[in-house]
Amino acid sequence: MSTAEQLSEEELALYKAAFGIFDRDSDGSITAAELGSVMRSLGRHPSDAEIKEMINEVDEDGNGSVDLSEFLTLMLRKTSDADAEEEIRETFRVFDRDEDGYLSVKELRHVMSCLGEEVSEVEAVEMLLTAKIKNGGESGSGSNSEELLVSFDEFRALATGQNWS
Repeated sequence: MSTAEQLSEEELALYKAAFGIFDRDSDGSITAAELGSVMRSLGRHPSDAEIKEMINEVDEDGNGSVDLSEFLTLMLRKTSDADAEEEIRETFRVFDRDEDGYLSVKELRHVMSCLGEEVSEVEAVEMLLTAKIKNGGESGSGSNSEELLVSFDEFRALATGQNWS
């Protein structure tokens, strides 16, 4: 399935229009500077380094700019990334029952139980410690499992397999 086929008609029309507006010299490609303007117009705010990385990710012909096909691929990837981020954030909100911005052993065990997966306190502690250690966080101020808390960034890193420290 082509990139264009993976987008809704509305998304395709929006992205084509944005591409056309910012292809200032009408040469069928967008430079890094033009891509930054496009991304900002679509509500994204990448740094210059992120823009360069985006171009490198999709620049199939290696010319340092993005044609319409490459642009559609890029937008599909970035939309998917944003959706995944929101899904992780929503999952964290569900786990964080007391809404304090941290995930505790008790909260993790409760949610796992609701999902039909019984997790012992030791297993829950190990899961949260893994999240903290992978991200350079402290393992807690003591050995008491009730003191062990994981932030959203630590949770996101564990969920995505990335290191955010």
